[in-house]
Amino acid sequence: MHIVLHQPEIPANTGNIGRTCVAAGASLHLIEPLGFRLNEKEIKRAGMDYWEHLDVKRYVNFSEFLEKNPGAKIWMATTKAKKTYAEAEFGENDYIMFGKESAGIPEEILVDYEETCIRIPMLGQIRSLNLSNAAAIVLYEALRQNHFSNMQLEGELHRLHWK
Repeated sequence: MHIVLHQPEIPANTGNIGRTCVAAGASLHLIEPLGFRLNEKEIKRAGMDYWEHLDVKRYVNFSEFLEKNPGAKIWMATTKAKKTYAEAEFGENDYIMFGKESAGIPEEILVDYEETCIRIPMLGQIRSLNLSNAAAIVLYEALRQNHFSNMQLEGELHRLHWK
């Protein structure tokens, strides 16, 4: 799986999403301009010591992203979508794109992806969810649909044993 952030603005959100990507075995794609530098302490703090294990790629703009990922199936997470993320049928190598915190994905991009635009249902009085929460919700639904392929599915107690 792949998470794509189009012009993210808040370093802590990107750090959290990077950590989630490491846990999920997903790649992170960052489309510039970024609202921060990747060496800022907020990214490192949010991503903890997992950032060094992250498969992260940067692109100058959306056109370069498309050029370097030909044929990518891209799901556009947007509050403007007609269908929910639960209606999507995610493949193991799909890309899930999120826009910047203040404005989302530009409509100039969305207009070409009507069939793969998805939304997270919310009550009407809220504009959107936190970016890192939204990415985790949609990514883990995609992983669930793919049977959590190659993921650890069982945990163990540290001091005691299950009865």
